[in-house]
Amino acid sequence: MTASAQRRPTRQVVLAHPSRPVAVGGGAPVSVQSMTITKTADHEATLEQIYALAGAGADIVRCTCNDEAAAEGLARIVPRSPVPIVADIHFQHRLALAALEAGVSCLRLNPGNIRKPEHIKTVAAAARDRGVPIRIGVNAGSLDPDIEARLGVTPEALVASAERELAHFADVGFDDVKISVKASDVRLMVEAYRMLAETVDHPLHLGVTEAGPPPGGLIKATAGIATLLLEGIGDTIRYSLTADPVEEARAGRQLLEALGLRERTGVDLIACPSCGRAEIDVIKVAAEAMAAFSERELPVQVAVMGCVVNGPGEARSADLGIAAGRRRGHLFIRGQVVRVVPEDEMVDALVEEAEKLVADGVEARLAAADAGAAAEAEADRAALLADQGDDANASEARVELIRSRTGAG
Repeated sequence: MTASAQRRPTRQVVLAHPSRPVAVGGGAPVSVQSMTITKTADHEATLEQIYALAGAGADIVRCTCNDEAAAEGLARIVPRSPVPIVADIHFQHRLALAALEAGVSCLRLNPGNIRKPEHIKTVAAAARDRGVPIRIGVNAGSLDPDIEARLGVTPEALVASAERELAHFADVGFDDVKISVKASDVRLMVEAYRMLAETVDHPLHLGVTEAGPPPGGLIKATAGIATLLLEGIGDTIRYSLTADPVEEARAGRQLLEALGLRERTGVDLIACPSCGRAEIDVIKVAAEAMAAFSERELPVQVAVMGCVVNGPGEARSADLGIAAGRRRGHLFIRGQVVRVVPEDEMVDALVEEAEKLVADGVEARLAAADAGAAAEAEADRAALLADQGDDANASEARVELIRSRTGAG
């Protein structure tokens, strides 16, 4: 069963956009979000970043609205944005009202720093009248002091904060809501979302806040987000990295594709970890291939294998791959060798064949295989086996040595 088949049922909210509205929850695909790091008042720089984020896979982009100049920037950004814009609001409820006037598709309110019920209800009523959803963005680092004093920084406290905000919204008849309960501690974050999922049926926005720079930040964020997605919890996600936000969007898209929650849009490159049979520097060639594919939207799985003895067989499930042997590269499709190319042309041949594979399909490319390619590949494989033997890593010799020293066998 796939992760998508187990997803938690929720109500749905829709972030409006003239050409690219995004539904969240209610069976919609899990969406990817990121946040601009430009000054929102600089609308041209912010738009440039929004377009870069959309190109990297972001479905939704959040921009800070921290002063009047930022609100004015949003008014110029929203009509030109390729994706729905969320206004991030802290402390000043009047800036939420200004962001609504600017035409944003969603608000994010932190209940830990907009605390007056009358302010919260004023914003919720205005959003209700405009049909604009609100994300309740609870953060373990900015809980309301009375909740933290009563419950500590716990899953219960994060959920209680969200429930209090929901009650204020209910007072004005507003329930077009998605919720996040983020923490920088992965275990706290996971437990809070599990508890929230049992408490409400609103769509949930997942994230590990302040995850930090890559690679550690990527690991922490993936640990929390992927754990919940595989449990069917979560409707939209954001990687909160100390890095170029394009990395956040790219990571989010790659995670959803890896979990089978979104269709593949780019290359999934797999590579062997290398061994005694490797005929090339696998790390170097894999990096070159990744760089060559990085700007191409080719929804295929590509394998880079270090030897022709085991490579095509081990990577037979890949759409396309190449394996090195005797200073040549064996190019294969679904495990079947279709071309043999010089070693220094391996990456170029891989990219060329990937483009043809996407354009023409597997059967057509198999039919176009070079005559004699399979026989050449088998000859190379046999020659390497003759040179290296069946056990290139000498593992059986090591086993015998261990047995002789321990008396086993």
